[in-house]
Amino acid sequence: MKKSRETIEYTDEPLQMGKRVEDFLPRPEDLVFRPKGVKVTITLSEDSVAYFKEQAERLHTPYQRMIRNLIDEYVQHMRRQEPKVKA
Repeated sequence: MKKSRETIEYTDEPLQMGKRVEDFLPRPEDLVFRPKGVKVTITLSEDSVAYFKEQAERLHTPYQRMIRNLIDEYVQHMRRQEPKVKA
């Protein structure tokens, strides 16, 4: 991937605020139940894994379960956002 050599110019102009997005992500405490699953291999950042391991230790649950439940919550949220298709 080529790095851009463009010069970034900074100004004192006021920043525009972006659109506020509703916080839909669950708390770590809400990620400890265990549903059925399919095994996959995924590479995550060290920082993310460290965070989940810390939270899992505090909550006495496997960190993998918390990650799985987070992904499941995300999928449920996104499915609710999809427009309904009439059959």
